[in-house]
Amino acid sequence: MLEKELEKNVVNIRAVMRGSSDLTVKYAKAGGVDICVLSCDGQIDVTRLAELVYRPLSEIREELSAERLAAMISGELLIACDEKPVTEVGEVIDAVLGGFCAILIDGCGKGYAVGLQGFETRSVTQPENHRNIRGSREGFVEALHINMSLIRRRVKSPALSFRTMQIGGVSKTEICVCAMEGRTDKKLLRTVTDKLRHLPLELILESGFVQPFLEKRHPLFSEVGATERPDTLVSKLYEGRIGVIIDGSPFALYVPKLFSENFIMLDDYVEKPVFAFFIRLIRYLAFLIAILLPGFYAALANFHPELIPDALLRNLAAAEALTPYSVLTECVILDLFYEIMREAGLRLPSNVGHAVSIVGGIVIGDIVVSAGLVGAPMLLTIAIASISGYIVSDLHNQISLLRFIFIMLGGLFGLFGLTVGMFMLLISVCSLDSYGVPFTSPLSPFSLKGMRDTVLRAGWHAMSRSEPEIYEMNGSEVRGDEG
Repeated sequence: MLEKELEKNVVNIRAVMRGSSDLTVKYAKAGGVDICVLSCDGQIDVTRLAELVYRPLSEIREELSAERLAAMISGELLIACDEKPVTEVGEVIDAVLGGFCAILIDGCGKGYAVGLQGFETRSVTQPENHRNIRGSREGFVEALHINMSLIRRRVKSPALSFRTMQIGGVSKTEICVCAMEGRTDKKLLRTVTDKLRHLPLELILESGFVQPFLEKRHPLFSEVGATERPDTLVSKLYEGRIGVIIDGSPFALYVPKLFSENFIMLDDYVEKPVFAFFIRLIRYLAFLIAILLPGFYAALANFHPELIPDALLRNLAAAEALTPYSVLTECVILDLFYEIMREAGLRLPSNVGHAVSIVGGIVIGDIVVSAGLVGAPMLLTIAIASISGYIVSDLHNQISLLRFIFIMLGGLFGLFGLTVGMFMLLISVCSLDSYGVPFTSPLSPFSLKGMRDTVLRAGWHAMSRSEPEIYEMNGSEVRGDEG
């Protein structure tokens, strides 16, 4: 509890803060009463502090008691919109570290925290990972309240609700749970909120820290979606999903998520349905090429050469005869080299990142083939599969691992290994559900109504006749214990 003696409160706060140099303490008088204004350097807007706090308090000329001054601050002075009383030392410290300034009054056992957040943040720019041709160029930033405003600008309805809370015992990270009242299942909302409130983490620096606690422990796929686009998150909320925005992260999470959503982009909705169908078909085909093509080539070359046309088989045999390694070894080496180059391109500074493409194109693309270390057909196969993997960017990590697995299955067991591996993958994905919604909906279980926006996309005239909801999928059942 706060003491009535001002100096004792300041001493206690300094002790808890361990004398941290970013704690700013400003003593003054207002109405003849000693007061103290505490703030954290770099967390508040000093101009707003001077205009909204220092000026109104300094303009009080009459002599007041401590209780009367407290009543004026809480009810009569228009200091700021975000204002709340604090009665504990811990509440004062949490408020100050969160961008509030705390006003303590000598002779009064409580203080007042005023929201004056003004820390530096990145401006709203185009998303880096989820780009589009037509549509908004705005992406989420690291500041929570800016992200909330980006969503509110798109949904000016009281049905959209925000619930903020703090998680993380040390970081005390502020998060926001977003939902559309009347469209989101209340049981699901309680489940997600409870999971967030009871996170066992002390330090939360990114949305990826929270995501594993909202999903099942599937080795490959996640039932929690992530997006850096406000318009994408708004569309998910309208379908009855729940969004989670985390302070310090430009990626928002949403649940539940479907597998088919990895192949759907915002541009699909601004083009004619026939164009959207064609592009989505290309994405599904690219996904299959990315994970199966190298393994399929290794399987045919090692176990099923009779399936290759004679003219092509002679060319492949001539190319492989000049290399010292087996087809499987070549495939593994090239795939690993590609993953090494991709990781190097991601981690290098942008001004030298182009060196990776130069080295990869010259050394691996030309010299390695010319030296006879690998065959040109194998290099072409890996290149096609790698480029295809970039089309479905949200599944790039899964594609990289699946491609390597299918290379080993095809190279060691032929088409039989590929078939068994594909069946195991399908069984694993089809058995997964996201908070009661089958992960492979509306393909399995099949839903005719849901199929109008999966591979095919119906026109806006057809889709506008009924409002979409995620729990209209066949097999959906909201279960509070699912995660």
